[in-house]
Amino acid sequence: MATLGRLFTTCGRFVGRPLSRGHWTTPADDELYQRTTVNALERESQDTLFIDSYSQQGFTIGGNRVLGPCALIPRALLHWDVQSYKDISADSLAAFYLLEPKIEILVLGLGECVQRLDPKVRAFMKTKGIALEILDTPNACATFNFLLSERPHVAAALIPPKYLLTHQ
Repeated sequence: MATLGRLFTTCGRFVGRPLSRGHWTTPADDELYQRTTVNALERESQDTLFIDSYSQQGFTIGGNRVLGPCALIPRALLHWDVQSYKDISADSLAAFYLLEPKIEILVLGLGECVQRLDPKVRAFMKTKGIALEILDTPNACATFNFLLSERPHVAAALIPPKYLLTHQ
């Protein structure tokens, strides 16, 4: 039971005010909630490949199941021939810096945890004008989907995690 003089709020709006002991006013017109509708946003292009899910075996991208490491470039999905972050080199990233139009951001998902990438590889990609976003694979998938909805020149290189974390 509320004490007298305490204002009740719902989502930060007042729903009533104490007038005097035991009496409450009804909400004013500006305090009543109006009906709100939400429309599902559609993705801009049917050709855009968003990451639907990931597992220890691979990824579901645009409704297609992909086994093992993969590379997502605008409107294309490729097998990526690496097994761990230790295999990442300038050569393994060639597809990303040879593309036209140029990739602005490359999201790297390096498995179940963030790893340190070879500084020479980072410096090389910087000379190519590509920013690297190095994350664990779960966060890389979410970051890639977000960036892809904001800007068209983003790519991802993803290694499936060896194990999945579960929340209890």
